[in-house]
Amino acid sequence: MKIEKTKLNVAVLAGGIGEERQVSLQSGRCVAQALKDARLNVTIADITPDNLAILDDRDIDVFFIALHGKFGEDGQLQQILEDKSLVYTGSGPAASELAFDKMAAKKAFENAGVKTPPAVEFNPDVTAGHLQEIGDKYVVKPTRQGSTVGVTITDDPESAIEDAIACLDKFGDCMIEKFIPGREITVGVLGNKPLPIIEIKPKSGFYDYHAKYIDEETEFLLDTIDSALTGKVQEDAIACFNALGLRHFARIDFIISDDNVPYVLEANTIPGLTTHSLVPKAAQKAGLTMPDLCLKIIETALENKKNSRTQNPNAVTNIEQVDASKKDERKTSSI
Repeated sequence: MKIEKTKLNVAVLAGGIGEERQVSLQSGRCVAQALKDARLNVTIADITPDNLAILDDRDIDVFFIALHGKFGEDGQLQQILEDKSLVYTGSGPAASELAFDKMAAKKAFENAGVKTPPAVEFNPDVTAGHLQEIGDKYVVKPTRQGSTVGVTITDDPESAIEDAIACLDKFGDCMIEKFIPGREITVGVLGNKPLPIIEIKPKSGFYDYHAKYIDEETEFLLDTIDSALTGKVQEDAIACFNALGLRHFARIDFIISDDNVPYVLEANTIPGLTTHSLVPKAAQKAGLTMPDLCLKIIETALENKKNSRTQNPNAVTNIEQVDASKKDERKTSSI
């Protein structure tokens, strides 16, 4: 649908709480500037669970969520917006909650027939012996965080247990995943279509928080994947997007193993929108400027509202619905 740019009032929601607050503020500023460049009326709001006054502004037509991590990406903010019957960008509350829980998301990926590295949800009963059953090198990470916050890699199962205990103490949850050596790539999804694939080559060899948002030497490569594998990965990305019931846009991260097999790692329901971020880079390759990208996301949100379709047709209404036996019971929710 066409937007009447000079009449549309957009509030960009940024900030939030936790480890990803500063990145969220960066994303918010970039989105706000892009929408101003597109001649929309834009307000940027630094929000937290205790500071949501902007949501009561009746002049706002669309809320553009640029928060990452807890509160902004885990379904909490989305549920508040739903309860207020407001139009907002991104996935609904249940889909956001599902994607934010990496272990639950893995089950959804597996149900969709997409390969994902084996993993265990850590608890005090997990032993080095358990880890040796899934692999010989391990990625230890919080179950519910983003931006590679709290991630460590080790080939020693005892060290993995120690790292997991520290992770559990700091974040309240933890998972240990088999490390798959290979090429790290990502696929942006806009609407329900894949964007060009980007291969990521950080200088350090590990695409951590510093490589994502600070290091200017991280390489982002286009056109490095052959056409057959590109088609497979993009199909898998859409399958993951649909399996989680996502909408509007997302980013799906993969590793391509040394024997050329793609494994999905996770889905990001509100991917970074900074100058370092991957979705804007992929959109640019597809011929979309940053204002074009942000406008497309808003147009999709407004179209959903117009059609009273606020979730992907495959959307989940609660996290338990990742069980394959419940696929036919999935329902949509409305804002």
